[in-house]
Amino acid sequence: MISSQKALRQFHAIEKLAGKLRLAADEWDEDWKTLIATLMSARTTDAKTIPTAEGLFKKYNTLEKLSKASYDDIAKIIRSVNFYKNKTRYIMKLSKKLIEEYDGNVPHVFEELIELPGVGRKTANVFLAENGHGRIGVDTHVNWISKKMGWTKSDKQAEVERDLENLFPKKLWGKLNWVLVRFGQTYKSRKEKNRILDGIKKII
Repeated sequence: MISSQKALRQFHAIEKLAGKLRLAADEWDEDWKTLIATLMSARTTDAKTIPTAEGLFKKYNTLEKLSKASYDDIAKIIRSVNFYKNKTRYIMKLSKKLIEEYDGNVPHVFEELIELPGVGRKTANVFLAENGHGRIGVDTHVNWISKKMGWTKSDKQAEVERDLENLFPKKLWGKLNWVLVRFGQTYKSRKEKNRILDGIKKII
């Protein structure tokens, strides 16, 4: 297994090459918006998710209003994201549950988050990381780059998280997803990403 010192140097090299793109979990003024936008981003680009989420939150500017929205109204607004039918159902159930069981507040506890409709391990971790908790959100970008760099050999989220937690200091855990996803989205071509990462591995 690669050493922590080497992995850290490689991470910082990748960080310098990552763009400053806004990601789906960034820059929302309320927790419920952060969580729902992150949920919507699954298998959908952030560039498509963000304006779609903005449209949804413009029409339903409070969680209470969103909890009373109809399936057809939500689906019409978010139909540009992948799997919008399932996500519409999740948003309806999630908003109602937050109102009814959490007084409109999003819990900041991983075990509670993953019990919410549509909130899986990655979504929960990204939400927590955005709110300053030391968690690593593992998506396709994080998993692919981590395997490419030799930081993990696994494809399972929990195992990748564990490998990354063992390699990197806790102060960086919340930053890993943002840096690796921004790198992945900055360079669209897999060939170009391979070339850059191979170059980093060769130098460092």
